[in-house]
Amino acid sequence: MSKRINLALQGGGAHGAFTWGVLDRLLSEEDVEVAAITGTSAGALNGAAFKSGMIAGGREGARDRLDWLWGEVGARDDGAMQGWMAPFSLTQVSRALEYSLPFLAADTLSRIVSPYAYGPFYNNPLRPIVEQFDFDEVCAETASGPELFICATRVRNGKVRVFKDSEISTEAILASACLPTLFRAVEVHDEETGKVEAFWDGGYTGNPALFPLFHKRLPRDIVVVNINPLERTEIPRTAQEIQNRINEISFNSSLLRELRAIEFVQRLLEQGHLGKTDKRNMLVHMIADDALMNELSVATKLIATPYTLARLKEAGQRAADRFLEHHKSDLNERSSVDLVEMFQ
Repeated sequence: MSKRINLALQGGGAHGAFTWGVLDRLLSEEDVEVAAITGTSAGALNGAAFKSGMIAGGREGARDRLDWLWGEVGARDDGAMQGWMAPFSLTQVSRALEYSLPFLAADTLSRIVSPYAYGPFYNNPLRPIVEQFDFDEVCAETASGPELFICATRVRNGKVRVFKDSEISTEAILASACLPTLFRAVEVHDEETGKVEAFWDGGYTGNPALFPLFHKRLPRDIVVVNINPLERTEIPRTAQEIQNRINEISFNSSLLRELRAIEFVQRLLEQGHLGKTDKRNMLVHMIADDALMNELSVATKLIATPYTLARLKEAGQRAADRFLEHHKSDLNERSSVDLVEMFQ
């Protein structure tokens, strides 16, 4: 019997290649069916590639489309970089990139210069990639591909905006991935407000938003692919480490709020204070590698090279392997994440 699940895909820059590996591995499980995807930033890109590929060519189509996406993200002739990187681990490469002069210069510039200061020279490097998506596939309402929800943050009032179906466009995906220190706010006509609204990265308000997955037409299981570590045992000390941890806490806070709400409803259902017709008992699972993400620096989020993307994909495949080995039997049966323990 097929196990139907929903996927919740976090954003985290080039670390989204970890999610690429997770999705690649899940696609090889013929009895695991993805009914819906909610994604933010890199998670939105992964979700769009997954859905359009599924509609165009089934599971192999989805794998091919994901391979194409991350090939585009890391598209550069970095033969020299590959040469020096090859003998080192991903962690060592990440640290080397963090202290490299080009990264330090770019990081400093992003803190003191607004993206609006570049005038006609401003360019969003993601635009030519996103514009290549077939939005007839991305926006399709069909049983051959999952439902897709894209999360962004409305700048004017700080509220989450979830784009779905025909609302999803190049601008909506770019809005979901718009870090305000790097990119200008993306303006989209918002059907909810009837205005042209400016949007920033969805991670501030939903990384990703889970509530679109609560509908009764969708399965109860939510598999969160987490690429921002929930815990760091070491205190961040450098300026880059401090800023990175601030962003991680900020980007995880919305997810944790929704998980806490799920745990609260679960408790009320168990105690008999709610009838099962009132609220659904959602089943929560998580695929992550916090140990690896704790070792990586912010540099590998912002500098996408074929070497680092390939290593992150492999890490995602291994994490999905571990999840399937230990928790595949839990799907559609029970949560594999202990939310009570998480919030103690």
